[in-house]
Amino acid sequence: MTTLNRAGMFPVAIAAVAATFVAVVGATMTDLGPWYRTLAKPGWAPPDAMYGIAWTLVFATTALGSVTAWRAITDRAAGDWLIGLFAFNGFLNILWSLLFFRLQRPDWAAIEVVVLGVSVFVLTLFAWRHSRAAGMLLLPYLGWVVLAGALNWEIVRLNGPFA
Repeated sequence: MTTLNRAGMFPVAIAAVAATFVAVVGATMTDLGPWYRTLAKPGWAPPDAMYGIAWTLVFATTALGSVTAWRAITDRAAGDWLIGLFAFNGFLNILWSLLFFRLQRPDWAAIEVVVLGVSVFVLTLFAWRHSRAAGMLLLPYLGWVVLAGALNWEIVRLNGPFA
């Protein structure tokens, strides 16, 4: 390969770096210490060990979906929109961890997760318009955010109010 173009390794590298950045920053804010352990959680909550596995798979399929969508896009404006949607979504993903774990405000995070879910939905639709495969690769992220949102709301119900 002589050039790093839309079909080359450059989009893969950028997607991998972006996904890793969001994952690492979110992980540094995630504290499963005493405060989190004392929260009442519903019986259907996944075991703590599953979160790392699930997020790893979600970030991997999301990065692959972003590259797939990027390669399917034929005009610069759509490419700019894709990048903007992914960047905004990454910000919201990190913000949720900040609200829930660092600020210990699951109530604020429960509101923010709705915005995050809408962001993932819009991103999925946008990617789908350019590549069904890309849209399909984003569905695990959408499903996981819906599950995380339901869990977040249930934690608020079981433990609120938060101060």
